[in-house]
Amino acid sequence: MTTEELQDQIAATSGWIHAVKEEMARVLVGQEGLVDRLLVGLLCNGHILLEGVPGLAKTLAVKALSGSLHTTFARFQFTPDLLPADLIGTMVYNPQETTFTPKLGPIFNNLILADEINRSPAKVQSALLEAMQERQVTLSDKSYKLPEPFLVLATQNPIDQEGTYQLPEAQLDRFLLKVTVDYPTKDEELLILDRMATSAPAYQTKTVATPEQVAASRALVNSVYIDPAVREYIVQLIHATRSPGKIDAPLKNLVRAGASPRGTINLALTARARAFMNGRAFVTPQDVKDMAHDVLRHRILLSYEAEAEETTTDMILDRILAKVPVP
Repeated sequence: MTTEELQDQIAATSGWIHAVKEEMARVLVGQEGLVDRLLVGLLCNGHILLEGVPGLAKTLAVKALSGSLHTTFARFQFTPDLLPADLIGTMVYNPQETTFTPKLGPIFNNLILADEINRSPAKVQSALLEAMQERQVTLSDKSYKLPEPFLVLATQNPIDQEGTYQLPEAQLDRFLLKVTVDYPTKDEELLILDRMATSAPAYQTKTVATPEQVAASRALVNSVYIDPAVREYIVQLIHATRSPGKIDAPLKNLVRAGASPRGTINLALTARARAFMNGRAFVTPQDVKDMAHDVLRHRILLSYEAEAEETTTDMILDRILAKVPVP
């Protein structure tokens, strides 16, 4: 397939993305970056962690996305007393037949909203690992496939530490993106006030896309061309997260561990999805830079020295992106 043919196919296939954005805009004010990241996750078949203070429409955005797609949806409110069986299900004993039969949990839905995921202990968070990576759940000695598409969209509060449990690095690495949700602008907040300051605000969206459309778009995303120079740029960025002092001396000793090869794969995949959403059949360095923070911020482990200096992973990524030569 030539670039021109792929470009035509992208134009013919990606119409549902604009329809979903329009539908979500009916209930969401602003947050275009958040909506874009949710759609990137959908196109890449990857899970997303949303981090932001309460009241920034994280949960509403996920519900709006689910409502605009012809998919099933389940919401979990993570609490300290939640059990793994509450998510994935369990084996139920049948006394008449003296056998155990599986009772599948609510995780067998297309879109899963894991609200305040860091409020549950490690045993519950670990129950999600197999589902997120293998897209299956094992009960007793049998594995059960999860439906397609299957996405975990998790939220967490970065400032409330009372009664929370830090997500383990192994689970953080399962998330394709970690998206920081910021405050709206003054104009957006005025619009929020006009639209939402009522006892019955509009929270419902109409179904405008199907799983088949998403699957067709995913196939085209995988065909988006990445030039060898851009591929080299991606690898240079990943290696710079592992030894940032080599490209910027002040960053030496600030990173304990950089991004794994999963970060390399996900940065390339999300850059392809970004190009697809912009109607292009090829990836540009700007696509890579646009996705770098969300793909890599949760894959870099800071040293104690960095934490003492109040250096964040975003600050380190800013310096890396400024130093690594752009092709």
